Amino acid sequence: MSEDSFGEKIRLALQNLERATVDVIYDRRKDLPARIYGCFLKGLSWIFCGIVKFRYFLYKNRIFRDSPLGCLVIVVGNLTVGGTGKTPVVEKFARELTAKGRKVAILSRGYKSKSDGLFKKLWRWITNGELPKPKVVSDGKNILLNSEFAGDEPFMLARNLPGVVVVVDKNRVRAGNFAIKEFGVDTLILDDGFQYLPLRGHMQLLLVDKTNPFGNKSLLPRGILREPVSHLKRASYIFLTKSDGRRNEELENFIRQYNTGAEFIECAHKSKHLVEFHSMKQEPIEFLKGKKIAYFCAIASPSSFEKFLVDAGAEIVYFEHFLDHHRFLKSELDDFFKDAVRAGAEYVLTTEKDAVRIDLDYGNALPFYYTRLEIEILSGTGGFDSAVERICFKRNVE
Repeated sequence: MSEDSFGEKIRLALQNLERATVDVIYDRRKDLPARIYGCFLKGLSWIFCGIVKFRYFLYKNRIFRDSPLGCLVIVVGNLTVGGTGKTPVVEKFARELTAKGRKVAILSRGYKSKSDGLFKKLWRWITNGELPKPKVVSDGKNILLNSEFAGDEPFMLARNLPGVVVVVDKNRVRAGNFAIKEFGVDTLILDDGFQYLPLRGHMQLLLVDKTNPFGNKSLLPRGILREPVSHLKRASYIFLTKSDGRRNEELENFIRQYNTGAEFIECAHKSKHLVEFHSMKQEPIEFLKGKKIAYFCAIASPSSFEKFLVDAGAEIVYFEHFLDHHRFLKSELDDFFKDAVRAGAEYVLTTEKDAVRIDLDYGNALPFYYTRLEIEILSGTGGFDSAVERICFKRNVE
C-alpha cells in the first residue's frame, strides 16, 4: 500500500468518525452502537461541564483576572456550537456603529484558519522567539488575507464591511491592544467571544437559535452546549435567531428562569439575493422559482439552507452535505458538478460561507451562485436600536 493511499484511508476514517459523532450529538442515530457511543460521550460531557464551571468560578471570583482595554468591548456569541447566525449580527452591529461615527475593529480567533506549523511553534518556544503579530484581515481600506489564512467568517466580514478593521488572533486581549495601537479604534466587537473570559466585555449579546435552542441540553461532546444553560444569566441582550416572527413563550419562559433582565430581539437570517460566483452579478431570489438546482454546503445546519431553496420555489435534483468548515478539494467540486449535470441540474447553489473557500479561478461546469445572507429584525427593534445608542454614547469605560 502506498503512503498516499494509507494517508487517504486515515483521512476518510477520521471523517467517518467525525460524521458519526455529529450524528450522535444531534441524536440522529438511535441504533445500539450509537447509544453506547452516546453514553461514553455523556461521561466526557460531565467532565467538560466541571471544567467549564470551575473556569468561570475562577474568573467570577477574580482569582483569574480579565483585562480591560480602555475602550468599549461588545461580545457576540452563543452557548452552543453550530450556526446560530453570529456573522450577520456582527456585521449589522459593525455597520450601524460605523455609521454613527465609531471606529470599529472586529476581533476573531479565525476558526480553522491556517497558522504556523507545530515545529515552527516548538522552535519559537525553545528559542524564546517573538510571537507573530496578530493577523490583519482588513485595515479598514484593503483586504490583506484570503479565507484560508484569515478564516471564513473574518474574511466575509472584511469583504462586506469597508471601513471596519478585522484582526485575527487566538489571544483576543493581544489582538485588541494591537487594534487600538495600530488603528486607533474606540470600539471592539469580539466575534464568537462568549466563552472568552480573559477580555472584559461591557455588553454581552447572546444568540439563541429558535429552531434548536440548546439541543439535548448536554454539554460537549454529548450535546451542542459549550457551557451550561444557567450561563444565560450573563447576557445583556438575547437575539432569538432563525425566527419565523411568532413568539415562542415556552422558550422565553425557560430563558427567564436564568435571566430576568435581558431584552429579547427576534430576528431572521434571510437571503436577500443571489451572487454569481465569478462575475459577482446579483439576481433576485425569485430567480430560483421553477429552476432545477443542485446545491452543496459545509455548514452546521444544512437543513436551513435546503428549506430556503425549497421555499424559493427551486426544484432540488441533487445535493451534498460536507462537514462544517470543510475546505473543498478541486476533485470534490469536479465530482459534484459532474453528478449535478447527470441529475439534470440547471444551476448550482452554495452559501456565502462556503463560496469563500473556493478558488476564484475554479472552472465550474454549470452556472454557479451563492446566497448573500443578512439579518432582519422582526421585533425588539427598540432593543436593538437602544443597544446601538448605548454603545455609541457611552463614554466612561472601565
